[in-house]
Amino acid sequence: MVADPSVVVADLHFAEAPRWHEDRLWFSDFYAGLVRSVRADGSDLRVEAEVPEQPSGLGWLPDGRLLVVSMRDRKILRREPDGTLVTHADLADHATGHVNDMAVDAAGRAFVGNFGYDLMAGAPMTTAALHRADPDGTVTEVATDLWFPNGIVLTDDNVLLVNETFGNRITAFDLSPDGTLTNRRVWAEFAPVPTEREFDKVMPQLAVAPDGACLAPDGALWIADAIGGRLLRLVDGAITDEVHPGTPVYACALGGPDLTTLYACAAPDFFEHARRAATEGRLIAIPV
Repeated sequence: MVADPSVVVADLHFAEAPRWHEDRLWFSDFYAGLVRSVRADGSDLRVEAEVPEQPSGLGWLPDGRLLVVSMRDRKILRREPDGTLVTHADLADHATGHVNDMAVDAAGRAFVGNFGYDLMAGAPMTTAALHRADPDGTVTEVATDLWFPNGIVLTDDNVLLVNETFGNRITAFDLSPDGTLTNRRVWAEFAPVPTEREFDKVMPQLAVAPDGACLAPDGALWIADAIGGRLLRLVDGAITDEVHPGTPVYACALGGPDLTTLYACAAPDFFEHARRAATEGRLIAIPV
């Protein structure tokens, strides 16, 4: 389907991690260092938190406090009731690259990925681990050898899905009551794992670069394809629908009063030097 999206928020550097929460769309603007929220129609744009070391994944504890990934210093921050930000968990001794997207389960455990290497400096690609940050801040490695673990979702039947952006696949784990991940398996495979390690050589080997993701009420998974300029709907690992919004997209969230609007983070590209210097990023909306 070729979509004609509406623009909800314009003049962003690079939006990521959209979440529909308490009747508002929340998102991070990487290079502005801001977590923001907005109403479904784009009105009442607010600053929810200032994160100088670059915000990314968002989630909420059972008591309603916001968690936000601080990418560059490899921390998860927590917003207290008075609005102050404190360190919730420190992953500096665990993550091997910028900390990235995150999902928080009903017990308040945060599952967070990281780049694994210095992407923006052009370092050779290598795998990364997935970590769990417990409510007391304890950090535990729960999975290894993931090719750029990115968008993470938790299903109603306790399955954790993680997008491997540079692995051509989505990997699934069963989430145990104690927070461990078991029964690792490939949930969706778009092509073989690339054999090259240099960025320019890896890109032609990618069929789909699954970036951000969200679950639909019917259990389907929506993903943003970071190289294909499209949003894909998957059921049981198979693509059932494609939406082409006419722009590169990097993350998505279902929202609106009836959860039938697909919001997507759009920008001309994802390169830091270009996105930091411009405000060409947008949040767009597509009825689905």
